Amino acid sequence: MSVTIVVGGQWGDEGKGKIVDILSADADGVARYQGGANAGHTILIDKKQYVLHLIPSGILRNATTCYIGNGVVVDPDAFLGEIEFLNSEGIDIEGRLFLSNNAHLVTPLHILSDKASETGSNKIGTTLRGIGPAYTDKISRIGIRAIDLLNEADFKSKLHNNYELFASRSAGSNSELPSFDKLFEPYWASASKLIPYLSDVTAQLQEMVRNGDNLLLEGAQGTYLDVDHGTYPYVTSSNPSAGSACSGVGIGPTKIDRVVTVFKAYTTRVGLGPFPTELEDEIGNLIRETGVEFGATTGRKRRCGWFDIPLANRAIGINGTSDIALTKLDVLDGLEEIMLCVGYKLNGEKIDYFPRNVEEMDSVVPIYETIPGWKTELKHFSSYSELPENAKNYISTLEDYLESPIKMISVDPQREKIILR
Repeated sequence: MSVTIVVGGQWGDEGKGKIVDILSADADGVARYQGGANAGHTILIDKKQYVLHLIPSGILRNATTCYIGNGVVVDPDAFLGEIEFLNSEGIDIEGRLFLSNNAHLVTPLHILSDKASETGSNKIGTTLRGIGPAYTDKISRIGIRAIDLLNEADFKSKLHNNYELFASRSAGSNSELPSFDKLFEPYWASASKLIPYLSDVTAQLQEMVRNGDNLLLEGAQGTYLDVDHGTYPYVTSSNPSAGSACSGVGIGPTKIDRVVTVFKAYTTRVGLGPFPTELEDEIGNLIRETGVEFGATTGRKRRCGWFDIPLANRAIGINGTSDIALTKLDVLDGLEEIMLCVGYKLNGEKIDYFPRNVEEMDSVVPIYETIPGWKTELKHFSSYSELPENAKNYISTLEDYLESPIKMISVDPQREKIILR
């Protein structure tokens, strides 16, 4: 029996989808524990690309059952759209996909609220998918849960109350607000289609643990988008870090056996916020183009920079990392030299920790160590021993600084291009 958490150690987009897909080969179940359709996991199988935003990557393994936990906020249209996509690709989901009764729903009001908040000087660069407002309503105890779909009258009443509240708050400022009936009817038509997938996911997962099944818990985004531990306020509205997995599906922390933290071989982030090692030059553009660093959800360009040791070490501590999965090492194939941030200077003083507030994060000057490149296409290698010495040197240098073993190394986007140690 094994319960494994897979979590991102940077600002998301680390390649968790591929890692979950690989680990799913030996998993009985995969459960998503937080976030919403504001994150995209991309998996490449036989040159066919699959992009999933809500449904766990494990759905691509025929023997794996997938769950969406209570910590997730679910947009019915996004959920149904992914089911339609999977069906069109011949992937049978019958009896393999369950949605927690207690998961909260994203409504059209949340999307309107998100758009209204992303204006002027308060803009933080959200995906405009209504995720933040949905979590706000959850915490305010006026949210609508998936279980509310089982009684249409109660569901309609709750949504109407939220509609009236939204209308009063945005009086005179939201010309996009339709009448309630025009909003309710199409929303109910799609949301009610979620009913066949509803389940007591927590009870199901607890039974799997009792039965000794192998279970993966999958997070979205990354540690530094965590609302508590990230670069606040440039964060998401939930807790992507490993500690959230237990509350997000309803499994106790003593049942967790392994935490795999996923890092890119460099660093990226989308949207606004501090980024000490960002490269706004030709090398940054080369990494972006080579790594196809464009958001799977929004299509926005990702900001690119060198690997950041202090940032990674803090993430390892926050998540209780057991071992590391290193992705996109092949993106660095063409570089003569690779820079590794091993510390910072802050107000002229050397520090080896990631600062705690955005003002300091914006002020630090990275201290770099130079690592020679390997100038070889790594996709041709299938074992660690075969890798060029300079590539192994980069990996071992990371392990020395991070004091954590790197057990998985992705050397190409394809599913099978993974080196296991």
